[in-house]
Amino acid sequence: MNVQIINNSKHETPHYATDLSAGMDLRANIDEKIILKPLERKLIPTGLSIALPDGYEAQVRPRSGLAYKKGITVLNSPGTIDADYRGDIGVILINLSNEDFIIEDGERIAQMVVAPFTKVIWQEVNELSESERGTGGFGSTGKN
Repeated sequence: MNVQIINNSKHETPHYATDLSAGMDLRANIDEKIILKPLERKLIPTGLSIALPDGYEAQVRPRSGLAYKKGITVLNSPGTIDADYRGDIGVILINLSNEDFIIEDGERIAQMVVAPFTKVIWQEVNELSESERGTGGFGSTGKN
């Protein structure tokens, strides 16, 4: 699938690191380093804008290495970029560690996955069909 992209960053266009990768790394496009203090969140620009086809979204997800090793994650994970959005892709990072985290220009801060989605047409009814689970909520399916 071809997707139009404007790369106003100082960095290479996102690409798949391996043939079987689902996501492409997004890099911070900043003029000076950013210090992300514990429990602090900031919007980090990437310098990228895209035009997705109808029926697709781009999901911004955490990088597992940053999450595991540094406690840095994407706050609204996954963040959705709609097909009609044309602005700069920003990544909302949060520091869940006890230490300051320094974001450098060009640092890989998140990954982006482009995926199809289904549009829903709501059908209002007075009751729903029965199911095995019923109205059981959080933890209702047991511990096994």
